[in-house]
Amino acid sequence: MASPKHKVRFPGESPAYRAARDKLLDAEIELRRATEAVAMQRRKLPLGGELPQDYVFEEIVGDSGKGTKKKVRMSELFAPGKDSLILYNFMYGPDVKRPCPSCTSIIDGLDGEAQHVGQRVNLAIVAKSPIERIREFAKERGWRHLRILSSANSTYNHDYQGENAKGEQMPAMNVFVKRNGKMYHSWNTELMFAPSDPGQDMRHVDMIWPLWSLLDVTPDGRGEKWNPKLAY
Repeated sequence: MASPKHKVRFPGESPAYRAARDKLLDAEIELRRATEAVAMQRRKLPLGGELPQDYVFEEIVGDSGKGTKKKVRMSELFAPGKDSLILYNFMYGPDVKRPCPSCTSIIDGLDGEAQHVGQRVNLAIVAKSPIERIREFAKERGWRHLRILSSANSTYNHDYQGENAKGEQMPAMNVFVKRNGKMYHSWNTELMFAPSDPGQDMRHVDMIWPLWSLLDVTPDGRGEKWNPKLAY
């Protein structure tokens, strides 16, 4: 029998429970090691391609009702001293009545973390709809901390897999870096394009989506058909 991993025990647990929990703990330790190994491999990636252009987005500065609309270039998204930029593609194109519920669930969480993330790197969300429309929905959701951009007049979504060949919006996340005054692509959620095992979805953005991590620790798990909604 394997030696105990630690001495912590909980009220009423049986020997059968402890044996099964210790076996699971072995798997969790290996997952932790694998997670760190993958993160290290990601950090060691060489520079991706240099950006083909300094993309121009639109944003509203100030209150959504009284704020000022202005153009902002990709290079201006890099704050002084912060050379990494995370851009999440929000699936809210001009031809849909309401935005993607799954993206909305993700951004609900990101908005709460944005001030923390901003201490280390630059973070923004970008959608293809006009900026006024995106900001109106952001106000409805109560998003207060995220930088919100419109790519309505840009090829950014097309170039970095935020939309497919049909113009349908995709939930991509990209990381960009600035080196010696130039901007380079660093990483994309390419797991979205890779084959998934039976019974699994793409899970390419699960790392920033706490919803599923919470459900995964429960006996019922994620469920087979449940997905988040815009309202309950």
